[in-house]
Amino acid sequence: MLTAVMLFPVYWMVNVSFTRDQDMRRSPPNLFPVHGTLQGYREVLDQQMPYLGTSLVVGVGTVLVTVALAAPAGFALAVLRPYGGRVLSFLMLVAQMIPGIIMAMGFYAIYLDLGFLQSTVGLIIADSTLAVPFAVLVFTAFMSRLPRELVQAAKTDGAGTVRTFWSIVLPMSRNSVVTVSLFAFLWSWSDFVFAGTLDGGGAHRPITLGIYHYIGNNNQEWNAIMATAVVASLPAALILVLAQRYVAAGVTAGAVKD
Repeated sequence: MLTAVMLFPVYWMVNVSFTRDQDMRRSPPNLFPVHGTLQGYREVLDQQMPYLGTSLVVGVGTVLVTVALAAPAGFALAVLRPYGGRVLSFLMLVAQMIPGIIMAMGFYAIYLDLGFLQSTVGLIIADSTLAVPFAVLVFTAFMSRLPRELVQAAKTDGAGTVRTFWSIVLPMSRNSVVTVSLFAFLWSWSDFVFAGTLDGGGAHRPITLGIYHYIGNNNQEWNAIMATAVVASLPAALILVLAQRYVAAGVTAGAVKD
């Protein structure tokens, strides 16, 4: 029952996306789109597709940057255990407590000097700063539970640190890679603070800004607004459904000690 209540806004979003404008003023409203229309989705394809493409590029770019930075860092903290590793792990936790708006203003000042404002690369770097600390903690927790014998065997066979990480540790950390990738993609896909601060205009704005400006310009066309929200939700929902098994294993890794 509680799940049904929580999912009702999602159902209503889909329902309104197929409802004609004249039917929305009925009282009581229809629980199903009796006279359905695809007009809202046609407008999405005409007006919102470039923004969806930008969000997709930013999301994939954020995933690549996050995994490329966090996986070696997690390997170092979990397997190599450098001096000061605990302090670094604590700093990862502290970094997640910094409000996003403060980071956005800092990025704005830096990007203004570098000419990165309203750029896809700038958004990827900014979104990665949110995902990397969390990703490092996930990789560290997962890799710390890998059998030490495998790492020692690789060293005995002559594999260096990089080869051990790339050929042994990273393939065995598939669940954590999927978990980190999913969360990084979702954070970048739903980001509004960085997008609104660093990329406020032009054709390269992400879908969150596209929906925001579309509502401001067309506040009476609710079927088109909801259709845009449905289309924007589909990639994240699909990825979450496909990766949920790996996410469950990745999130719980390291939660129980032997």
